[in-house]
Amino acid sequence: MNASGARQSATSSKSRSTFRAPLILFWTGLFIRVLYITIAHTYRFSSFEDHFTFGYEMARVARALVTGFGYADPFSGHTGPTAWVPPLYPLLIAAVFKLTGIYTLKSAWILLTLNSVFSAATALCVHEIAARCCNRRVALWSAWIWALYPAAMQYATRWVWETSLSTFLFAAVLVLALRMRAVGEVAPTPNRQSIPQWLLFGLLWALIALSNSTLLLFLPVCGIWILIGSPNKPVALARAALAAFLFVACIAPWVWRNWISFHAFIPMRSNLGAELYAGNGRGSYGFRYGVLIGLPEQDTQHRLYVQLGEIAYVKQRGDLAKAWIRAHPGHFAALSLKRFYFFWASVPHPSSKHWFLDFVRQVNYCLPSITGVLGLALSLKRRTPAAGLFAWAFVLLPVTYYFITVEARFRHPLEPLIVIFSVYLFQSATSRSDRLDERSF
Repeated sequence: MNASGARQSATSSKSRSTFRAPLILFWTGLFIRVLYITIAHTYRFSSFEDHFTFGYEMARVARALVTGFGYADPFSGHTGPTAWVPPLYPLLIAAVFKLTGIYTLKSAWILLTLNSVFSAATALCVHEIAARCCNRRVALWSAWIWALYPAAMQYATRWVWETSLSTFLFAAVLVLALRMRAVGEVAPTPNRQSIPQWLLFGLLWALIALSNSTLLLFLPVCGIWILIGSPNKPVALARAALAAFLFVACIAPWVWRNWISFHAFIPMRSNLGAELYAGNGRGSYGFRYGVLIGLPEQDTQHRLYVQLGEIAYVKQRGDLAKAWIRAHPGHFAALSLKRFYFFWASVPHPSSKHWFLDFVRQVNYCLPSITGVLGLALSLKRRTPAAGLFAWAFVLLPVTYYFITVEARFRHPLEPLIVIFSVYLFQSATSRSDRLDERSF
């Protein structure tokens, strides 16, 4: 390597190293989360309805796996094979159940701690995204807010569900995309879109698909964005094809299992029709509280689910939902607008015990949406690197929920970007204020 090439490589390496987050972010975030889990006893889930709030349908499936019934029984009793939930997180729960017992306190503590690992690791991704696209000041503020802000850790410390894992995977794939486009680097390396990077891209998206398939709406945009920035597009296309092959190979066993179990093509999960009816069918008001399958085996919907089988039941619910929507298009449009509003402004909380606490919760949820969207708009105006890519995330990730159902946790995969753009907005306002003060002297 000649002297010029050596200098360029050193400069590029130095540039990349400045984006890496200090590990104290991860360890502090993890310590705070695990400390809260332990002191607040959030691992003590209610035994009501046979511990259903401990992992809900995913833990039910995990129990069936551990007890020899296979990937089955998402509700009460032995109801047969299921594809109600994607397999990645139930398999993780099953592994913990196998080691430390089904629905035990130790299992709950371990699973919440694993969630906390995913959540704390997301802070590292937040730092690199902000450092590459904004500046180090925005990166540090954003990452520390994610590490320490209670709202950012609630799903890790209280929910045995895939939310924290999916959020980490999505943030990680954004970091990988920025690296492959060399965003923020002074002297990008020629092999920045190497075969290992493309294979990692395919693997990460396969894990996302097997965890929260709704996020797949963003996959084509992300892949195309990387390809557009490739210095050698024919080579990049060939490597992207390898990534696509790996993606298909990773999800193929799950698709094949569903074909064998149900004699139907089910790419990821089977519950769309039931969810559609719960959010839009007769008597619905935009959410699914109390409309999905009940837990007791005496419940009417539970009996119908057992009688018809999962696929036939979901198809029946879906047909009823479509018929109701066709007959009441105005009502469906109103519910969709309602869900659009609540996705960003705060989903009603049926268990709220005091109006003031509910008001605080709503402000805590709504304000970051406002500042995050304003920060995104500002970054688009200023042509901040990758702002267009992130704008597509804001557009695409919520789309499914607008038309089916909405819960507060559905916004969580977007919240790393919301934090970054909120900090960017306030940091930009502060910088402008400082410049005005300097001019006044």
